[in-house]
Amino acid sequence: MEIVDHRLVGALHVGLVDRAHAAAELAAGEERVGDAFQTSTIEALLDGAYEGDLTVGELLAHGDLGIGTVDHLDGELVVLDGEAWVVAASGAVRAVAPDEGTPFAVVCRFSPGPAVALGPCADLDAVGAAIEAASPPGATVLAVRIDGAVARARVRSVARQEPPYPPLTEVVSHQREWELVDVVGTVVGFRFPDGTDGLEVPGWHLHLLTEDRTAGGHLMALALSEGTLQVEATDALHVEVPDHVDAALHAHGRDRAAEIAAVEGRPHP
Repeated sequence: MEIVDHRLVGALHVGLVDRAHAAAELAAGEERVGDAFQTSTIEALLDGAYEGDLTVGELLAHGDLGIGTVDHLDGELVVLDGEAWVVAASGAVRAVAPDEGTPFAVVCRFSPGPAVALGPCADLDAVGAAIEAASPPGATVLAVRIDGAVARARVRSVARQEPPYPPLTEVVSHQREWELVDVVGTVVGFRFPDGTDGLEVPGWHLHLLTEDRTAGGHLMALALSEGTLQVEATDALHVEVPDHVDAALHAHGRDRAAEIAAVEGRPHP
């Protein structure tokens, strides 16, 4: 498999590595605190690659905060304080075993700047504006954590899939959505720049997990009563690319923005 050491997407430096290179990089301490680490690509997930060759235990060696999914697309993954949790389509939350696989996830060793107190935020746009205001100017990738009182959140998850796997747009057309009201929890996620829509999800991709670890999911809408915001910026993303995904990163040559908007629950112009 071809290895591209420093692929440039705008100001984002992306190192594409296979399993051996990723392990060697980790052992050599070449990953910096704050650098994002990802397994597979959003394009592969869009096309139904729902089984990974990286375990959650291996994923956690690269970071203590992040989001993604688990094998068979069996729920929404939240990595928080070095622990992995998944929210199923039923709404149930369970701890993820270290030997369980993940076909797509992104994590970092979270080392944020000073915490910022948040007042009421009426919606996700207001939350996003607060994050941007607290972020370094010109930041390429933002990792974020918000701990606080959630007035209302609309979340989703998807059901476990079995082969032959349908594309992700078909899966999310049957997703489960529900509302959480007056809960205490943590919002975790990343913002990636435009132009990464074969590799990552451009814009904000956020998951929620309640403090008591009984509810959460992929965030569709959010209103905060108050919270504490922590942000970290980086310009480096290390992507471990399984052999079966190598072609998927380059093959289609088509605009995936509409598909990503559909699976993220966003409007698309």
